[in-house]
Amino acid sequence: MITIIDYGAGNLTSISNMLKRIGEESEITSDVEKINAATKLILPGVGSFDFGINQLRNAPYFDVLCKKVQEEKIPILGVCLGMQLLAEGSEEGSTAGLGWIKGKVKKFDAEKIKLAGLKVPHMGWTDIAVNKPSKILQGLPADAHFYFVHSYYFSPSQAEDILLTSNYGYSFTSGVERENIVAVQFHPEKSHKYGMQLYRNFACLY
Repeated sequence: MITIIDYGAGNLTSISNMLKRIGEESEITSDVEKINAATKLILPGVGSFDFGINQLRNAPYFDVLCKKVQEEKIPILGVCLGMQLLAEGSEEGSTAGLGWIKGKVKKFDAEKIKLAGLKVPHMGWTDIAVNKPSKILQGLPADAHFYFVHSYYFSPSQAEDILLTSNYGYSFTSGVERENIVAVQFHPEKSHKYGMQLYRNFACLY
């Protein structure tokens, strides 16, 4: 059973439907006891950084969530905003992030993007480049690509935390991993067979 955290800022149903499609059970919940009993978590997210982190910090299960991830070291997968909330902060807002992975969320450099003939937000299918091996990538082909929708990206302080990079006018971090925490900027639930494989890996290998 995979527990999908409901903090009022996520694309919950689409993730649950993708997990169901690959034969994995999941539950969407904001219940303290269910999160306390969780063995595997997904932190989804869409929208602004400050709204998301405030929703999460004000949730009744916040302290339990921190304990599960930081002390019990259960696997957690962050998706899109769920990846950005792992950072120490964001240029999008003024509220401190979770700080579970050191670094800051930055806005795409509009001038560099414009010079490349592109626009913000970054929206559409984009390739990934693997920075280090990971169970979350098992079975994915070299040409795997995923669906992105974002104007900000996580820039980790420590290079060893960078799992994936992608290019949109310039290179940016599109995936991070540290111990039991793994996260991606793109939306696996919108990425067809590649997203199915990534969720399958999280469900079966972590």
